[in-house]
Amino acid sequence: MGSQLSIFDISGRAMSAQMVRLNTTASNLANAGSVAGSEGEAFRALKPVFRTIIGENGTATVKVDRIETSATNPTKKHDPGHPLADADGNVWEAAVDSAQEMVEMMETSRQYQNNVQVLQTAKSLISETLRLGQ
Repeated sequence: MGSQLSIFDISGRAMSAQMVRLNTTASNLANAGSVAGSEGEAFRALKPVFRTIIGENGTATVKVDRIETSATNPTKKHDPGHPLADADGNVWEAAVDSAQEMVEMMETSRQYQNNVQVLQTAKSLISETLRLGQ
C-alpha cells in the first residue's frame, strides 16, 4: 500500500466496511419474501467480500473488494392466483434466509461498536498523554 496506517485509519476503514456489510444485510432483509415471475428475476442475497490492506509498519485494515450475489437458488412456489405467476402458475421467492441475515446484522453491529470503542479509547489515551505533558 505504501503508507503507514494510524489507529484512526484502521478503525475508520473497518467501520466503513461494516457499514457496507450492514447496508447489504438491510437490502437482503428488505427483499426477503419478495417474489418474481421467473427464476432469473428473483432476488438473491448480496454479500460483501473484504480484502486486507497492509501498511508499511505491518498494521492491517480491511477494504470492501466487491459485492457478490449469492449462488443460492430462489424457491419455486405454486401460486396461480399471484399476478406475477408464470404460465404454469409458479412464482419464485427471494433466496434470502431471514434468520441468517438477522444474525449477520447483529454481528455487524457488534463489529462496528467494537471499532467505535477502539476510537474512543485511542482518543482518551492521546488526550491523557497530552494532559500529562503539560
